[in-house]
Amino acid sequence: MRLGLVLGDQLSFDLPVLRALDPQRDMLLMAEVDGEARYVPHHPQKIVFIFSAMRHFAHALRERGWRVQYQTLDTPGNSGSIAGELKRWLVLLGAGEVHVTECGEWRLEQALRDAALPLVWHRDTRFLCSREAFARWAEGRKQLRMEHFYRGMRKRCNLLLEPDGSPAGGAWNFDGANRKSLPRGLRGAIPAQFTRDAITTSVIALVRERFTDHYGAIDAFDYPVTHEEARQLWEHFLEFGLAAFGDYQDAMAEGEPYVFHARISAALNVGLLDVRQLCEDVDAAWRERRVPLNAAEGFIRQLIGWREYVRGIYWLRMPEYAQLNYLGNVRTLPEFYWTGQTRMRCMAQVIGQTLKLGYAHHIQRLMVTGNFALLAGIAPPAICEWYLAVYLDAFDWVELPNTLGMVMHADGGYLGSKPYCASGRYIQRMSDHCKACSYKVDRVVEDDACPFNALYWHFLIRHRPLLSSNPRLTLVYRGLDSMSASRRDAVWQRGQQLMTHLDAGESI
Repeated sequence: MRLGLVLGDQLSFDLPVLRALDPQRDMLLMAEVDGEARYVPHHPQKIVFIFSAMRHFAHALRERGWRVQYQTLDTPGNSGSIAGELKRWLVLLGAGEVHVTECGEWRLEQALRDAALPLVWHRDTRFLCSREAFARWAEGRKQLRMEHFYRGMRKRCNLLLEPDGSPAGGAWNFDGANRKSLPRGLRGAIPAQFTRDAITTSVIALVRERFTDHYGAIDAFDYPVTHEEARQLWEHFLEFGLAAFGDYQDAMAEGEPYVFHARISAALNVGLLDVRQLCEDVDAAWRERRVPLNAAEGFIRQLIGWREYVRGIYWLRMPEYAQLNYLGNVRTLPEFYWTGQTRMRCMAQVIGQTLKLGYAHHIQRLMVTGNFALLAGIAPPAICEWYLAVYLDAFDWVELPNTLGMVMHADGGYLGSKPYCASGRYIQRMSDHCKACSYKVDRVVEDDACPFNALYWHFLIRHRPLLSSNPRLTLVYRGLDSMSASRRDAVWQRGQQLMTHLDAGESI
């Protein structure tokens, strides 16, 4: 007998381990373990989502003829770790080898490789670009720009191309057409909803009892936990969301957590959806003129551009990548990231939504919570842990490069060509948060001035030796230099005041 391991983010019927094993002779192991649920304080809904999806997948595998040893969190004898469960079941079953698909996290894969187990490894073919293929693409390049990788992936996958192989619409990227704020009166697509069955209900009860010390609410759980439900969510987006996604993918609005976003990333990252099928569906929707090109291109860029690219960066540079801190940040994460208790309206709204739903779209993460962490000089491990903990779709391979590289510029520009820093004016342009905020977005140095404004200039001043030579910041530093000396001093003092409050553990 051979034993096959199926992890909680590998819930795909196309998993290489399933293709390698024989349902009549071999056994599959799936295990809920305390170590994976607690190595960061995962949002309770994230734990519910993964455990419920695992239990549903185990049931589906049994219906397809597989023998599955499924260990719940409270199964007697549960060792609390994946490696421990493998060792235990190798002995109990007398299995000769364990078949494993590449893990999504370096930490877990290293733990398995160090565990002295008879492992047979398989590539994770659910991704379009293997680790080895990405390494070959990266070899010899001075800069690993996503745009260059993305164009190659478009050609390779034959997506949004004209018959002669040129990009549809004459351009590879329509990002400039994807930055509209939500007009007054326009609301986002009504999200698909899902009914909890007995399995999900029992998991919620378990998580509610066992993880009382984790931040985040559990009552609003409403995510697909089966392949059928995930497909329903995807088809709902294709019909009601994708056409407007292009124009408004960067927009934020109060009471609109999803706007026109698909909400599929968690289901995709655990294997309930297939990236190839999603891309083909979007390509077909554009060819059939059901959606505009900027929507189709913007969405496909998220999938075969950023998603595949950051995974490649992760496995190319780990484990040293996780230790990078180019800007030398040391500040601890403010407590209001875990509570949402802050007078900054945008931060309170995004963090409050995150704690309630385990969800925020990419601009909320990058330009609100991420922007603040960058400007305030938060230590990269602290903000990376927060993102990994609070979002349902966060797994280390996708969260770490996005946060450490794109959000925090901690890799010195390896992933992104410039820091994604902005003042409150950007948030005002892309959202309606500023209207009801205690702070004034048109002020900089006053006590009631938007904290983003002074922190923005403070960030640029204190990191001038590292950033002033960046050509994408030339105009910004010209603006700084055009300030009078007294104005720059006032801005610096306001920034220092805000930093002092943060260092004292106070909310702002």
